[in-house]
Amino acid sequence: MVNFIDWDKTPLIPAVAQDTETKEVLMLAYVNREALQLTLESGFAHYYSRSRASLWKKGNSSGNVQYVTEVRIDCDADTLLYLVNQTGVACHTGSRSCFYRKIGNEQICRA
Repeated sequence: MVNFIDWDKTPLIPAVAQDTETKEVLMLAYVNREALQLTLESGFAHYYSRSRASLWKKGNSSGNVQYVTEVRIDCDADTLLYLVNQTGVACHTGSRSCFYRKIGNEQICRA
């Protein structure tokens, strides 16, 4: 799968993490070739932090790891879907999902 991606054209691609059982979308992060390779080899979600310019294993400091059960690639080979078993929360705010707010009537509300 790593070779299906044109890493020269797009060195970072989005990866959506979705709960394997509930299908809830938990988060979106970015991966480079090395992060994807580590994910496939270890079974744990690895991402690339754009702000820190480094690799990170989800839950390395928080303990809220993602066990990856399947990795899918979209039709254009430029976005990944990680199906995961999440331990604890996915969001750094303490919410289960990063998508806990909704936009409506010109306001951002807690869902």
